[in-house]
Amino acid sequence: MLSSIGMALLLAAGATASPAPDPLARTLEQKTQALFDALVRGDKTTWDDLLAPDIAYASEDGTIKDKAQLLSEVTPLPKGITARLEVTRFKLHRHGDTAVATYVAEETEGYFGQTIHASYQETDTWISFPAGWKLVASQVLALRTDPPETALTPAQQDAYAGVYRLTPEITYTIRREGNGLVGERKGRAKAPLKAELLDVLFVPGENRIRKIFQRGPDGGVTGFVERRESWDIQWTRVPAGK
Repeated sequence: MLSSIGMALLLAAGATASPAPDPLARTLEQKTQALFDALVRGDKTTWDDLLAPDIAYASEDGTIKDKAQLLSEVTPLPKGITARLEVTRFKLHRHGDTAVATYVAEETEGYFGQTIHASYQETDTWISFPAGWKLVASQVLALRTDPPETALTPAQQDAYAGVYRLTPEITYTIRREGNGLVGERKGRAKAPLKAELLDVLFVPGENRIRKIFQRGPDGGVTGFVERRESWDIQWTRVPAGK
C-alpha cells in the first residue's frame, strides 16, 4: 500500500500535470498556418486543397467571399512588400465531425522599407470529409489599437477644460490633472483623455470613438462631436459660470 506521503505526492503530481495535447488542435493549427504561409507565397494549391467548395468567408472589410474569389486573391506580393502571418492563441472546440477554431493572426508587413503591424481575431469552422478536414467558414475581425499620442502644451490642454452638455441632465466635464487631461461623464468614472491630433481626443481603449472639438470665430472651443466611426453625437460647451 502507498504511504500517506506517497499518495499525497501522486495527487499533487496529478493536479499539476499539463493536459495532454489535442492532436486535432495541433493538426488544424498547422493547416491554418500553412494557409497563411501559402498566402504570402501566392500559392493557390494549398488554398484549393484545404478550402471546402462552398466556403463562406467574411473578410475584415465586411464582404462575404466564396472560394473562387479567395483563390483569385492568392497572388505573389508586389515588389517592395513582404509579410509574415503567425497564428497565435489557437483554441479548438470540437463537436463530432465539426471543429470551431479561434485564434489571433499577427501580421508583420514590410512596406517599401517601413514596418507595419496588424492583428486579426479569426473564427474558423472545419468539417471532416472523407478527403480530410476542410475549412467551410471563416470570419475575420481586425483588432483595433489606440493611435499614437500627440503631446499638448498646458495652454492647449486648458482650452478644452470645461463642461459640455448632451442634454439638460447629461454632462461631460474635462479638466487638467497633473500633466494630462481627464474626462468624466456625469454619474460615471473619470477616464484619461489623450490627443491624437490637435482638437482630436480619445480615451485609451475606446479606439472606435474620437472626440473632435469645434471652435468659434474667435478660436475658442464651442463643443465637440463624439464620432463613433461614421456617426456623430453633438456635445455643446456650457458657458463658464452657468
